[in-house]
Amino acid sequence: MSTDADRPLIRLLPGRDKRVKAGHPWAFSNEIAMTAAAKALPPGSVVRLEGDDGVKHGAWHFNPHSLIAARLLTPDPQAAIDAGWFRARLGACLALRQRLFDAPFYRLVHAEADGLPGLIIDRYGDAIALQANTAGMEAATPLLVEALRALLNPDLIVGRNDAGVRVLEGLPEQVVTLHGEPRRVFAEEGGLRFPVDLTEGQKTGWFHDQREHRARVARLAKDATVLDAFCHTGGFGLQAAAAGASRVTLLDRSALALELAMEAAQAHGLADRVETRRGDAMEELARIEARFDIVIADPPAFAKARKDNPAALRAYGKLARLAAERVARGGFLFIASCSHHVAPGEFADAVLWGVDRAHRRPRILHQGGAGPDHPLHPMLPESAYLKGMLLHLP
Repeated sequence: MSTDADRPLIRLLPGRDKRVKAGHPWAFSNEIAMTAAAKALPPGSVVRLEGDDGVKHGAWHFNPHSLIAARLLTPDPQAAIDAGWFRARLGACLALRQRLFDAPFYRLVHAEADGLPGLIIDRYGDAIALQANTAGMEAATPLLVEALRALLNPDLIVGRNDAGVRVLEGLPEQVVTLHGEPRRVFAEEGGLRFPVDLTEGQKTGWFHDQREHRARVARLAKDATVLDAFCHTGGFGLQAAAAGASRVTLLDRSALALELAMEAAQAHGLADRVETRRGDAMEELARIEARFDIVIADPPAFAKARKDNPAALRAYGKLARLAAERVARGGFLFIASCSHHVAPGEFADAVLWGVDRAHRRPRILHQGGAGPDHPLHPMLPESAYLKGMLLHLP
């Protein structure tokens, strides 16, 4: 347990406290007085942060080796950051999700927006995927496991600590079982049950953030032919099939993802209207000659860093062109980006440029982000990472 009386004091440099005073939850290394004592602190330490004017800014996680050196835990510098504190914070996250959803399948914690910086927790009923992307949350993982067991009594907690961002914190990329015994896990959405691989699947195994977009596309799917590119385990395509699509093609480069998708299709009696196509989605979109009533293009992030933006925007434009060319007259295109470095306006411009290159004149039916279990921090535009556009192509 760490309290105000015994935790180290870190000071902001003169004149470098404006963002923190405005409510920003991060302090960068070039804003902090990196004394020898500060540099010697173990990554993930809980510290007090103060301005050079003596203003107290609360308790923060601190990593002297990271560009984002300090991350806000609470404005209360005297708070005991112990199992009880994490249980209370997780309890508030749980209460919100229980107001939002009837079933226990959602993102339980969305990092800074939920007051738990660098922490992602996804819930699959009695199974939990926990991703600690900072040294602070890595150090706090035993307390988080204790709190989760007290609140939810899950039979499985998996540490999906294989995100590349952990390297920036000096952390290894690994997948570990934190509690319980590995077992088959399922996500439930749109009346369907999807098998989820918590150890080898993408991210934390399922993309809760696209829930509302999948439902919106499914409402258009009756009697339609559907191409679900970058389909992962078929969330879009299988919900379209369940909504009455006449034919669904699932396209992905991952054999495991397609295998899980077909397992779900067979379990729900949809397999006779679902086919899989394995390959690089961009390359396959260029090869496919058929046109579809609905095309979904939901790729992984094209921009891993800000410097990748120009190339990423060109790639989104190309993807939009290829996908639009596969949409039948009067059909629909849903296209998304999960690159948080790409701003919504930039993405929309790239998509519309690509659709224009396909000689189509779109109508924008919807633009939106992640579902409400992925709240946004008002001071972090990066938290608005997901961008989705639904277009009608006459």
